[in-house]
Amino acid sequence: QAQLVESGGGLVQAGGSLRLSCAASGRTFSVYGMGWFRQAPGKEREFVAAISWITITTYYAESMKGRFTISRDNAKNTVYLQMNRLKPEDTAVYYCAATYNPYNSDNYYRAGLYDYWGQGTQVTVSS
Repeated sequence: QAQLVESGGGLVQAGGSLRLSCAASGRTFSVYGMGWFRQAPGKEREFVAAISWITITTYYAESMKGRFTISRDNAKNTVYLQMNRLKPEDTAVYYCAATYNPYNSDNYYRAGLYDYWGQGTQVTVSS
């Protein structure tokens, strides 16, 4: 099994930035990719970004392109989500997830693809 622990959430004003971290431990050698999802109150969980652990290919939800950047540090088994120009509608609990399944153009954004999830970290953007 893999264990994922997110950190870096908090309260920030609109236009500000935050960097989320997700540290992976346990069975990480077989992880193909890691992703970030978010869930706002009363809404479904939505895809934010993903990264292939080996090829470093990145994927983004359309609304996050240009504002969010996903990256990873292999040595630290950590994936990051740099969030810039935050908006109040970015307020949500952000979850990190890991998958052992290869990405393709039609699956990286599907929550069901992911095998392990972190506990989530709250991001609140004030107007």
